[in-house]
Amino acid sequence: MGKRDDLIAKYASDMKEKMGETADMDLLTKVTIGCGPAIYNADASTVSGSDQAELETVKNNFLIKKLGCSESDDLDGAIAAVMEKYGSSNRNKYRAVVYYMLTKHFGKESVYS
Repeated sequence: MGKRDDLIAKYASDMKEKMGETADMDLLTKVTIGCGPAIYNADASTVSGSDQAELETVKNNFLIKKLGCSESDDLDGAIAAVMEKYGSSNRNKYRAVVYYMLTKHFGKESVYS
């Protein structure tokens, strides 16, 4: 297995442990690939739930540009719900997992098909 496969397995395990959810491995793989080289950078591979600028980046670059959501979709509420589910005490919120959860939240799996 390559480094990316190891990371995808780590993300699936993280979801199981912290959220009690079993990942759709095909979708998780596609979302992880969509994150590009950011997954290999310690800082870029995680999302800070308390950094408003970072949450704006997730909203604008991922939800609006990638998934095609609009402002009327309560994007901030969705991000807050995912952060809450991931656990506010959990410091490492992996970007690929956050993006996966948001993709599922909005039912936008077709973006990755």
